[in-house]
Amino acid sequence: MKNKPRKQSFADKPKKNYKNQKKSTYQQLPEGEVWIWGVHAVSSALKNSERKNLRAFLSRNGAQKLGLNADSLPHFAQLSDPKDIDRLLPPDSVHQGVALHTTELNGAEFEDVLANGEGPIVILDQVTDPQNVGAVFRSAAAFDAKAVVMQTRNSPKLGGALAKAAVGAIDTIPEVAVVNLSRAVTALADAGWWVVGMDGNTDVDISEAFDTPAPLAIVMGAEGSGIRPLIAKACSQLAKIPISQKMESLNVSSAASIALYEASRQLLKEKK
Repeated sequence: MKNKPRKQSFADKPKKNYKNQKKSTYQQLPEGEVWIWGVHAVSSALKNSERKNLRAFLSRNGAQKLGLNADSLPHFAQLSDPKDIDRLLPPDSVHQGVALHTTELNGAEFEDVLANGEGPIVILDQVTDPQNVGAVFRSAAAFDAKAVVMQTRNSPKLGGALAKAAVGAIDTIPEVAVVNLSRAVTALADAGWWVVGMDGNTDVDISEAFDTPAPLAIVMGAEGSGIRPLIAKACSQLAKIPISQKMESLNVSSAASIALYEASRQLLKEKK
């Protein structure tokens, strides 16, 4: 019988040299300013003329990945050691050697989206996890959604881990911030939009619910609690994504991706 590999004991683990480590200097930025990190997120932000870029910290390799000349950087950028970039950002930020201190985007006005009458749009009801919101923006960009609507209160800033998860989509998909989501849903329905709330407890499939010539708005609720009753009541219809009985529900960002794919498929079908 072969001997099993010996488990690594605490004593075997390499000791970190805390003596030479520099302390984190991360500080919260002023209102209206955000950190963005990660190659795709920063690349997209740098291409957005609506941003005012304040500082950029790039490793030589990071600058190369952005397509920049490390020896001739923009006036707001400087070459930095990756460990120094670590200290500027929240702990465990996977920055890939690029970090950008920039202004937040203004977003789109709800009245403009309402009047434009072009869907689909995604409405997030109390979805506050940055990773999930970022992933929803990424799916929105992948399936040509026109906007992501969120409540002004308790919504995460469009920067940091959210921007990294969005892979640049926060610079291509407009955010629409509203004070009252229920009123926004009602206004959309009154203006001729077909507002579908995602609810696993209904019998209507999204393939049926999304089959409409009207502009489509998809409401996604927080994991666990789902869409709030007042907002569900204001929707034109509730619908579900059919899944196996082995699983109770889907992650909100996964559900949004499937819903947006179905919305995109329905639009393509109409154009044929």
